[in-house]
Amino acid sequence: MTKKAKNKTDFPGQHDGEEVHLVFHQHPIVMRKALIFGLLFWTLCTVPMAFFIATWPWYLFAAGFLIMLIIIGYSWIGWYYSIFIISSERLIQIRQKGFFDRSVTDISHNKIQSVNYEVKGLVATMFHFGTIVVQTYVGDLVLRYIHDPQEVQQLLVKNIRATKGVDISEVTGEVDVIQEA
Repeated sequence: MTKKAKNKTDFPGQHDGEEVHLVFHQHPIVMRKALIFGLLFWTLCTVPMAFFIATWPWYLFAAGFLIMLIIIGYSWIGWYYSIFIISSERLIQIRQKGFFDRSVTDISHNKIQSVNYEVKGLVATMFHFGTIVVQTYVGDLVLRYIHDPQEVQQLLVKNIRATKGVDISEVTGEVDVIQEA
């Protein structure tokens, strides 16, 4: 059953009774290469103006700026429309590559064997992003550049355990304390 998204907690293809627990993107640092190349291209278009102000055509400055916006915009569209959804029943990865290429991966919680995360390097530690590896019966799903991977991993494990009928207190560490009178 397909239904249209009504608000931020609904998405197309959502099952009846399925609750959305988290919707997230990759860390914005994935756009750094496009930002660097775009600014470098614009700089290369503007540097000759410093030497040839009277003879250098001003429309090259504007064209360089427009091309820079296209490069950065193309990367931003891929980042913005690529999302991950953790619901009460499944993990959904929607990857947008360019303007017209979209892939969707849908994994039910009962098909997931384990969820691991890794924060590797100085930059990843400083900006709080890492890689989450979701191991399934079919293979591994690698989620790269995820902001706060520990929180996402813990939420995913909590949902998997709830789906499989495992006591949630084992995951969260919550313990009922019996007070003696």
